[in-house]
Amino acid sequence: MTISRLVVRLNCLSFFLVALLIIFTQLSGLKVSDLFFHPYFSPNPNVALLTRTFQILCSVPVIVCTFTYKLAQSIQPRTSENRFILFSALLTGGFLLNEIYRIHIYMVALGIPKLGVSLLYAVVLSSYGWFFRRELQFTPYQILLAGLGLLFFAIGVDSLHLKNKIVSSLLEGVPKLFSEINIAFYYWYVCKCFLLKAFYKNFES
Repeated sequence: MTISRLVVRLNCLSFFLVALLIIFTQLSGLKVSDLFFHPYFSPNPNVALLTRTFQILCSVPVIVCTFTYKLAQSIQPRTSENRFILFSALLTGGFLLNEIYRIHIYMVALGIPKLGVSLLYAVVLSSYGWFFRRELQFTPYQILLAGLGLLFFAIGVDSLHLKNKIVSSLLEGVPKLFSEINIAFYYWYVCKCFLLKAFYKNFES
């Protein structure tokens, strides 16, 4: 398939999805302009600065793992390490989508208990750890565990609904930010080592 055909197909598919979304939006009683509503803006750049930084950090593992997987497929296809990188991209991508679109809030609004939503995410995360326990053992998984521990701590603080907003923001926001710093670093380091190993193996053969 030529690059021009690929671009045409990509744009046609995107146009079709946008058209479906517009129709669905109108049927739900909203305006089409609501789809292009700008996020909250403040003239002070410090407002939501760390929240936006957290969201940017959430995109790092997705991009790094996706790029690594596509590159690794051309070097050494069909290996367990490739599957690990692929599912890491899917897992972190799901977390990024949830963080941006607040999917868990919509799930609670639909009547699903918050505990049930938390258990669902815990099952997904545990399944990932179980199926790729061998691959994880060959990585500095302690960094990942530290990041996840900080994230769960932040979630726990959020569930307490502390009255003091300053204390609540610090106890939730700072661990959450550092959780993603560690998680992003972990996947960057793992993908770098994985590609170097694949390149050396391919070069020697």
